[in-house]
Amino acid sequence: MILEVATLNVQPGREGQFETAFAQAQRIIESMQGYVSHELQRCIENESRYLLLVRWASLEDHTVGFRGSAEYVQWRELLHHFYVPFPTVE
Repeated sequence: MILEVATLNVQPGREGQFETAFAQAQRIIESMQGYVSHELQRCIENESRYLLLVRWASLEDHTVGFRGSAEYVQWRELLHHFYVPFPTVE
């Protein structure tokens, strides 16, 4: 199992919109092969920052299966316009 860690800096004032969009987007990731679990945590000190942790069965499930899928296009359309700057994902 691997752990994907993403620090998400959301445009200030758009946190509610982001959380609504994430509620839709999480259904996408939950449906992917190799998905194990995820959690989204909001930072207390900076309420525009979130930490996303996603557990995958293998690295390829994330990098090839999810990132190479049509579902990832939907994920990107729902979420990527909220980030400034674009997240670091490890």
